[in-house]
Amino acid sequence: MLEDIRAHDPSHGLRLNTLIKLRWLAIIGQSAAVIVVAFGLDFPLPVGMCFALIAASAWLNVHLALRYSVAHRLAPLPALGILTFDAFQLAGLLYMTGGLTNPFSLLMTVPVVISATSLPLRWTALLGFLVVALTTALAVFHRPLPWFPGTELVMPLIYIIGVWIAVVSSIAFTGVYAYRVAKEARLLANALAATELVLQREQHISALDGLAAAAAHELGTPLATIALVAREMERALGNDDRFSEDVTLLRTQSERCREILRQLTSLSSEGEAHMARQPFTSLIEETAAPHRDFGIDIRLEPGVTDGPEPVGRRNPGVIYGLGNLVENAVDFAKESVTIRWHWDSYKVGLLVIDDGHGFPAEILDRIGEPYMSKRAPGSSSGGGLGLGLFIAKTLLERSGAQIRFGNLAESGKGAYAEVIWPRAVFVAPDNNLEMGENSPKLES
Repeated sequence: MLEDIRAHDPSHGLRLNTLIKLRWLAIIGQSAAVIVVAFGLDFPLPVGMCFALIAASAWLNVHLALRYSVAHRLAPLPALGILTFDAFQLAGLLYMTGGLTNPFSLLMTVPVVISATSLPLRWTALLGFLVVALTTALAVFHRPLPWFPGTELVMPLIYIIGVWIAVVSSIAFTGVYAYRVAKEARLLANALAATELVLQREQHISALDGLAAAAAHELGTPLATIALVAREMERALGNDDRFSEDVTLLRTQSERCREILRQLTSLSSEGEAHMARQPFTSLIEETAAPHRDFGIDIRLEPGVTDGPEPVGRRNPGVIYGLGNLVENAVDFAKESVTIRWHWDSYKVGLLVIDDGHGFPAEILDRIGEPYMSKRAPGSSSGGGLGLGLFIAKTLLERSGAQIRFGNLAESGKGAYAEVIWPRAVFVAPDNNLEMGENSPKLES
């Protein structure tokens, strides 16, 4: 499932139209700066060379816009080439206008930030080293900063070193920050897409009875016609040895088909009533059953119960989410997993406890984030905490539940996952995956 999502993931494909628009913005800003400095302030400036570099950037924009469609996405290497051109073009403008003494030298960070949000880490690092090299060269080699005619503004060496440190620090900090934010956004988008796929799959399975009823309804009329024609043929042919056996077979098989369709219809209409809702203990047994054959003892222990057993709507998302919690506990347990439940007039709760190593303290507060690393070294299984728990947490919270993860009081003796619903939410006839936002919240 994840492979299907990542195969279509455009997160490492920079949209060309975005680069073109950003470059037009840069061209307008560079042109305005040259015009103001050269003609507004009347500072000496190599206007021709500056506009030649600006024209080269504009020509590249026009070429790319005419060559490719608006929706075209660049592969990492072409995108790196375009950003490298931008870095050299800006470095050329800064060379002719004072190098690092120019206050616009901080713009050298822009290509690296754009790369960090859309390109793989290795290409971003390569571009970052290139920009740092260009920045270092500009600290030494550059033309004088445009200033009033007849005077030259000479900056002290310590100032230039300070600007160099500021630019390099900005490249490193903004690049790393942008990369981390973009990476987390991509992972979250992939995880949410996987959650939707899981939910759709479970809902499709639940809808099979409806499809069976629709098929029975659509096929009933033509089968009735076939049966009628078969009886008429049987009556007309009488004892004709050539066709009587075949006609009898045709009639009996058509009646068999009609009987099968009647059964499908009854499964959809009569079975719907008792399958649509299920007691809480039945939900627990259905959740635990698929995980009993993996060498781990699964114990079902009733806790404190007050009042009648809650009966809720059969929810594929809840079944999948609880099953994922049990599966995770089985993966990391040493010998046993305990499932303990409780209810009263206000809450319905479930506790899944394993006897494994427990959650490391450094990740305990981050459980449920997508693509987390596995629990602890030496775990009995190679499984990891990540997308599975993220999907389980998302589906259960959307059903109105609250989830808590933690370790048992005795260090290294296991971990637990607790799921609690408000009773009114759990037993509501229309409880589904869309009511999580409006459901009442429990006190911690």
